[in-house]
Amino acid sequence: MSNRYADSNLKIFTLNSNTALAQEIADEVGVDLGKCSVTRFSDGEVQINIEESIRGCDVFVIQSTSAPVNEHLMEVLIMIDALKRASAKTINIVMPYYGYARQDRKARAREPITAKLVANLLETAGADRVITLDLHAPQIQGFFDILIDHLMGVPILAEYFQEKDLKDIVIVSPDHGGVTRARKLADRLKAPIAIIDKRRPRPNVAEVMNIVGNIEGKTAILIDDIIDTAGTITLAANALVENGATDVYACCTHPVLSGPAIERIQNSNIKELVVTNSIALGEEKKIDKLKQLSVAPLIGEAIIRVHEEQSVSTLFD
Repeated sequence: MSNRYADSNLKIFTLNSNTALAQEIADEVGVDLGKCSVTRFSDGEVQINIEESIRGCDVFVIQSTSAPVNEHLMEVLIMIDALKRASAKTINIVMPYYGYARQDRKARAREPITAKLVANLLETAGADRVITLDLHAPQIQGFFDILIDHLMGVPILAEYFQEKDLKDIVIVSPDHGGVTRARKLADRLKAPIAIIDKRRPRPNVAEVMNIVGNIEGKTAILIDDIIDTAGTITLAANALVENGATDVYACCTHPVLSGPAIERIQNSNIKELVVTNSIALGEEKKIDKLKQLSVAPLIGEAIIRVHEEQSVSTLFD
């Protein structure tokens, strides 16, 4: 590694959720990944052993709380405790994908607000800061009483589509909640936006109603933060084609892609699905239609800026 980072007090560790991304981030920063082992006792309990001194260091732990979410969440909580007891100077949790973010309010009576519970757990365990990417709702930042840096995936997605040089595009939000995100992408690509007005009868079941905005004869780019079962995005793509869109691309930051997602995308009108590597994807999910972009340069730069006490917000310009 030619561009070694000079300060040995910056340490980056990874747990099990996304080791490939962690290695990329470490390479971007110019450090070796910290030595630690994450194993299981025979009854499934998590055992973590940090195998180098981190006393007085700024430690960054890379861990998305993607599936299996509870395993990955316990790993990070136990790691925080280990770091705290090993006298780390600061404990910074880099969570490209923040799981449970969709449970961010009481939509019905007697529901938990799990996004807040997870924030409390990280804080109680002893984290000093969380660095995350495209929270499902930006208000989740307010669930934390510790420092939080909220990075954005839109610039990475926008750059990819700019290089494709598509003609006559329209940015489409698959629901009302995603309009702000669609607007950010539209501003960068200098394109108009359209909105799909849908009702959702019950969780993970989407029902497309009608399209607000002009999409006829245009190349549509659907944008969302998370694609989970891909029901919403594939129904939206089909509705766009039925209403006269010539091509449909889709993009999101977090490719959760659970259950029937890959099959749905494969059989849909989506020409290409562009995602980031905030969540590690198994080989069975890497279909030809899927393009994965790296968030490592963005996160690596954010880590250096946090460690050097520089502005992180300038990364959004």
